[in-house]
Amino acid sequence: MTITLSFEDGTIRIAGDPPALPFVEDDPRSGTARAPAHRYADLRDALDERGVAYDDRVLSSAAAAADLDLETTYELRPYQREALDAWRDNGDRGVIELPTGSGKTVVAIGATAALSTPTLVVVPTIDLLDQWGRELEAEFGAPIGRFGGGEQRQERITVSTYDSAYLRADEVGGDFGLVVFDEVHHLGGEGYRDIARLLAAPARMGLTATFERPDGAHEVVSELVGPRVYRASADDLAGTHLADYDIKHIEVELTDEERARYEEAQGTFVDYLRTSNITFRSGSDYQELVKRSGTDPRAREALLAKQRAREVMMNSDNKVSELERILDRHRDDRVIVFTAHTDLVYRLSERFLIPAVTNETSAPERREILSRFRDGTYSRVVSANVLDEGVDVPDANVAVVLSGSGSEREFTQRLGRVLRPKDDGGRALLYELVSRETAEERVAARRR
Repeated sequence: MTITLSFEDGTIRIAGDPPALPFVEDDPRSGTARAPAHRYADLRDALDERGVAYDDRVLSSAAAAADLDLETTYELRPYQREALDAWRDNGDRGVIELPTGSGKTVVAIGATAALSTPTLVVVPTIDLLDQWGRELEAEFGAPIGRFGGGEQRQERITVSTYDSAYLRADEVGGDFGLVVFDEVHHLGGEGYRDIARLLAAPARMGLTATFERPDGAHEVVSELVGPRVYRASADDLAGTHLADYDIKHIEVELTDEERARYEEAQGTFVDYLRTSNITFRSGSDYQELVKRSGTDPRAREALLAKQRAREVMMNSDNKVSELERILDRHRDDRVIVFTAHTDLVYRLSERFLIPAVTNETSAPERREILSRFRDGTYSRVVSANVLDEGVDVPDANVAVVLSGSGSEREFTQRLGRVLRPKDDGGRALLYELVSRETAEERVAARRR
């Protein structure tokens, strides 16, 4: 009896008598067996190895037939070609880690052209939805579908936000042979994991500048998309495909008043840790503190105290004074200033007359600001987090990190904003300002 495989509501329905496999379960309601959709490729391999005949109806006729005949005009750089080859050698599965500005999109376009199969690209923001849509339409000259931003239009090549893909995956999971997850580290989030689980696409590519997550969720990404198959750092590409760069680490003193507020708040936080068996060495420790704060008043006070201490050290007056000197020194350069707090963005915007981009900035206004930054009307912009990823940021050659989490991902993304090759062959420069003798200094030192 021939086994029949079909896609149904985010699962692979197996009619017939399949061999025992660890990821296949009986479904007494339908009288069939089922496997998670993301195990489709594993299921085929297992049946082939056992010589079991099967009628494969999982992918729609459009996805099953490689008849798109796509071509790309991009000439891949050597490292892009190496990345694509490594992905193909791993069975068209895996994560590619390349720094911001190195052309990860080009690698995905190369994969789409090579497989010429219906493709779903999943992105974290509306800005990237627009950016990928324009790029794919220009490259392939075909209509590009869109899930997100008020549209739900499917084409053989479709771009979706993570949120829309989460809502549609069980419905369209059999319609695509390739799925590309841009900024794939987002897939480690508890809800977003279901996107990959509910899609049957046997070919899977993840793109990121920073694959590993502090909470270890990158291991889940490896299971759903494939392991990291290629990695190149900014140092690997600097001077050839990216600009050479320098990093200047500047320590500033807290004022006496700031120091008193910081020590009081930090002391409350540290005193709680001493008696709570929380080491605070990973993101899970922070989540444990947040969980306890719901029922334990001391935990809540410790959490609030940590936030107060963080605000003091990240928004110190001497950082603003140091920024003034940096801006004066680089008056002829193109500068992006990064902060952690929206209030500081507006404070800096007003003091230095710099356009501000925050999560409160409307999409049209943000596009206008970045357009004027691109054409040179503006030479500086200040932002709180929203330019870290998911936005097509024009070239700059100086970045100033006034405050941040200290995470490797955040730092790498911000450095990447100034690493695109310069027309004059000049070097990029990133300033990192930290408050001396604070937790910020220790975190930055560990990252370095």
